[in-house]
Formats: sequence, structure tokens, C-alpha cells
Amino acid sequence: MREYLLTLCITAAVTYLLTGPVRKFAIVAGAMPEIRARDVHREPTPRLGGIAMFFGLCAGLLVADHLKNLNQVFASSNEPRALLSGAALIWLIGVLDDKFEIDALIKLGGQMIAAGVMVMQGLTILWLPVPGVGTVLLTPWQGTLLTVALVVITINAVNFVDGLDGLAAGMVCIASAAFFMYAYRIWVGYGLEAAAPATLFAAILLGMCLGFLPHNMHPARIFMGDSGSMLIGLVLAAGAISITGQLDPDAMNLFSGSERATVHQTVPVYIPLLLPLTIIAVPAADFFLAIVRRTWRGQSPFAADRGHLHHRLLEIGHSHSRAVLIMYFWSGLIAFGTLAYSVNSAPLLIVLGVVALSAVGLVLLLLPRFTPRAPRWAEAFVPPRYRRGRGLRPVHDVMHGDGDLVETGHVTEHARTPVVSGAVRVSGANGATALGARAHLDRRGAESSRRAAR
Repeated sequence: MREYLLTLCITAAVTYLLTGPVRKFAIVAGAMPEIRARDVHREPTPRLGGIAMFFGLCAGLLVADHLKNLNQVFASSNEPRALLSGAALIWLIGVLDDKFEIDALIKLGGQMIAAGVMVMQGLTILWLPVPGVGTVLLTPWQGTLLTVALVVITINAVNFVDGLDGLAAGMVCIASAAFFMYAYRIWVGYGLEAAAPATLFAAILLGMCLGFLPHNMHPARIFMGDSGSMLIGLVLAAGAISITGQLDPDAMNLFSGSERATVHQTVPVYIPLLLPLTIIAVPAADFFLAIVRRTWRGQSPFAADRGHLHHRLLEIGHSHSRAVLIMYFWSGLIAFGTLAYSVNSAPLLIVLGVVALSAVGLVLLLLPRFTPRAPRWAEAFVPPRYRRGRGLRPVHDVMHGDGDLVETGHVTEHARTPVVSGAVRVSGANGATALGARAHLDRRGAESSRRAAR
């Protein structure tokens, strides 16, 4: 466990430290497109955050290769090299897309090629444990098609959900944490070395997301772009493929009896191909709903729109931060609920707990404008917007950054616009402001008045 934690920390540190220089490079390189109709941010924000995440991946694999116990993963398996090859290819395609906006079909072809590269190096699904049937051995063609399909679905599911600040990185962080706990339990609890690569992939992916999140939380200073979203989607899919299609469930020896009975009874402990789909259930649901919605309208499945789940949360009145937290809640509920059910100790209690938490989540969805207030004694420890009678100020008309007027009443700190005397606020890159020409004119006018008075 200590070596996994060290690998996680190194990956997070490298990703975090490189994100700042990468942001400056993205601004200089012009990888900061104008705001589109479907975007929710108000200021042009640089992309290419996937560059820092990729180097974090490389650093994590390099450190793991030099550790005493994790070095055995590289010696006994070619899966880490397969992951690095596929990740490098998908990352390069994402960088080109962040800069030049390449066609969606070209990206789809690149995703399939990246999955094929991993298959050629041994990272593929060899068999499937089917309840009531047993372990089904797949032909090379069946394994290849299933592997490519899982990689493409996972990549696009993560890419589609990347629409709010910190949303994709946070959801994949939650998913990778649950996946790490699952894979580590299979490896250590049952002594199966075949689960070691998936455990390593999950730890590295967790470090990548944790290192990038501080720069990507609302208001984001940099976006991961397709170079980051496709990369973390591929790493998540690689871990699922490794532990699903290359680990024999009969090796657990949990139950005696026939092979069919063994597989059937170990489904709660060893969830086969459904595990990665349950971990990314929220982005996967958004992915399939987007395809149905666009096809129903006669559009291309890859045509961008504002109908994603996070867009709908904003439309019903949730703030940016609350919409992200709600998506975090549902992602964590599904991922850790599945993880808890895999333990198979008290399934009825787990189901009742998931139902109760789901009810809480539905209540949160129905209260978009509710703002909790902290008690007086706790006001010093919470943000101003949660304090009673503080963090609000009466105004008559306040101009938003997008030109909307706020009516007479109270405005939270999200609606405030910094007022500079005699200046016009000009928005540039996210986090940077400048004084426009009007400020200089006002200053010259003031100087002329002073001279005339003298």
C-alpha cells in the first residue's frame, strides 16, 4: 500500500506542478478558443491541461517501475507498456484537437487505433465470466471487438461529461478511488497477481485527477481539453479491461461446486464487464442520452449541444458549484454502492442505504435555490455566502459579466462584478483582467481639468 501511495503522490505532484506552466504555454500557443454557444464559462480559458496529466502518468509509471514490489508488475506483464503506448497516441490526438479542432470521425478513428495498439500488446479481454453459464473463452476477434468497444465508450462518456469546471476530473477521481479499492482487495485479499496492473492504473489515474483538480475547480484557470478527457477515459478503460478480461474468477476459490455455480455466486464479489459501466454510470447515461437525443432530431451523434445532464441542472436553477457537487454525489453513490455490494456481507442493508441516499439526492435536485446557512458559531469557518446576513449587499442594478442585469434586491458574490472607478473591465484569459481605453480617457480628462483649474 505504501508504494501505491507514493506512486499516487508523485503522479499528483507532477501533474499539479506542471499545470501552471502548461497554462502559460496554452495561452502563448493560442489553444484558447472563443466561447461557443454550448459553453457555460464566460471568459476564454486555455485548454491543453492534458499535457500535464500525461506527464503525470509517465512519472507515475516511471516511479512504479523503480519500486521493489511494483516492479514485478512490469516484469510479469506487458500491460503498463501497452497502456503507455495507447495513452501516448490518444493524448497526441487530443492535443491536436485542442489546438486545431479536428473532425469528430477522425477522433473516433484515433480512439479505435489507440485501443487496437493496446490489444496488440496484450491488454485485451480474454474471457468473460457469465452468471449461469461459466467462464466463456473469447476468440481473438471477439476479444478485440469487445475491448475496442469498451475503450471507445469509456473515452466518449468521460469526454461528453466534461462540460463544467472540475466535473470530469472529479467524477473520474471518484470512480478511480472506488476502482482502486476494488482492485486492491482482489489482489491482496485473494492473492491474485493478475489484479496488480489494474490496481496500479487506478492509483495513477487517481493521482492525475487529484493533481489537476485544484487548477480546474470553479472558476477554472485551465481546461483539460480532449487531450485530458480522452486520456483519463482510456486509463479508466484499461484498468477495467485488465481486471475484467484477464483475471480468472475460478482462481478466487470462494465456493466449491461446479464452475457455473462458482461464477454465479461470485458475481457480487467479481462483477465482470458491468463494473466499469457502473463506475461511469452517470457519464455513460449522459453519453447514450446524447446519442438518442441528437439522432431523434436528425443530427449527427457527435454534434455538440446544450442538452447534457449538467446543462439541465443549470437550467432548473442550480448554481455551477452545486451542479458539480450533485454530479459528484450520484457518481460516488453508484461507484461506492457497487463497491459495497461486491463485499457481499449485508446486501439488504446496502440496498436500503443506497435507496435512502438516492432519496436525499432527489431532494437536492428539487431544491435548486435553497442555500444553507451556517449557525453563528460556525460562520468563521465557512465561505461568506453561507453566513447569515453577510456576503450579501443590496443593489439596484448590477451588471453581470455576460451583460445581464440583476434586479433590485440582494446579490451573492457570484453575481458581483468588480467596480473600477472610471474604468471598463475587459476580460481576457480566465483570471486575468485589464483596463480598457475608457480608463485612459477618463484619466486624461481628469488631468486636463486639474490643469485648467490651476
